[in-house]
Amino acid sequence: MPSRSAKPAGPAPSTLIDERIATLGDWRGALLGRLRALILEARPDIEEDWKWSGPCWTHAGLICTGETYQRHVKLTFAHGASLPDPSGLFNSSLDGRVRRAIDFAQDAVVDGPALQALIRAAADYNAGKA
Repeated sequence: MPSRSAKPAGPAPSTLIDERIATLGDWRGALLGRLRALILEARPDIEEDWKWSGPCWTHAGLICTGETYQRHVKLTFAHGASLPDPSGLFNSSLDGRVRRAIDFAQDAVVDGPALQALIRAAADYNAGKA
């Protein structure tokens, strides 16, 4: 009998994320791939996971999820309301008491350094809670 902490059999989360990006085959896949690269560059110790039918990134807890919709790609930060956002990246779920999100439209300009600072702040926030 497998232990409770054992990962279920199946493709690795990184493989599932690769497949999602490839399956989209349009601007959303390209953007999700770019956001993924920025996230992983921000903190090499971030882990990729697959939950709620989509990609997510963790470090001592959930950092953010990556969701794709018809008109935008969304990064939802689990504890976004507790994070500093001096660049004003959060533009969605602003009324939530815990989460915050960033919606990226097709023509969005991604501020890579600001996003990476937000990712690092989220990882540090999670590490401080642990």
